[in-house]
Amino acid sequence: MSELTVDFQNAFDGPGVPAESLLQTWAQAAWLEQDPSEVTIRIVGLDESQALNQQYRGKDKPTNVLSFPFEAPAGITVPLAGDLVICAPVVEDEATEQLKELSTHWAHMVVHGMLHLQGYDHIDDEDAEAMEALEIRLLAQFGFGNPYAAEETVKDS
Repeated sequence: MSELTVDFQNAFDGPGVPAESLLQTWAQAAWLEQDPSEVTIRIVGLDESQALNQQYRGKDKPTNVLSFPFEAPAGITVPLAGDLVICAPVVEDEATEQLKELSTHWAHMVVHGMLHLQGYDHIDDEDAEAMEALEIRLLAQFGFGNPYAAEETVKDS
């Protein structure tokens, strides 16, 4: 694990956003690359999340986390991982719906987004299993349980 610089932007005017130091800690733990890099974590409200999700994914609704990996032009090397855009109201609603502690769900969203910036994905089952196993291991470092086990419990009830 190498050093990661986290730039923090809070464009959300409301409660429930973890301290910048926590976001940095979670992002750093999920940075698995050898080279130092930089990421921007931007906290947004529903409108900005929905606009970005529509523009980049064709989905006209807000979402929990969007990952924008930095793609340097040919011949240019810049130590930028990319940007994470996290929608505070969606994260809070999901935590409530899934009966999770808010800070636990925030940590999961940061770890999940950071893995996406490093090329991990969950489009097919095999990739999803690998990514989820890594998320579970990284979150366990902070004493957080399996975020997917809680989801299954809620679905079964």
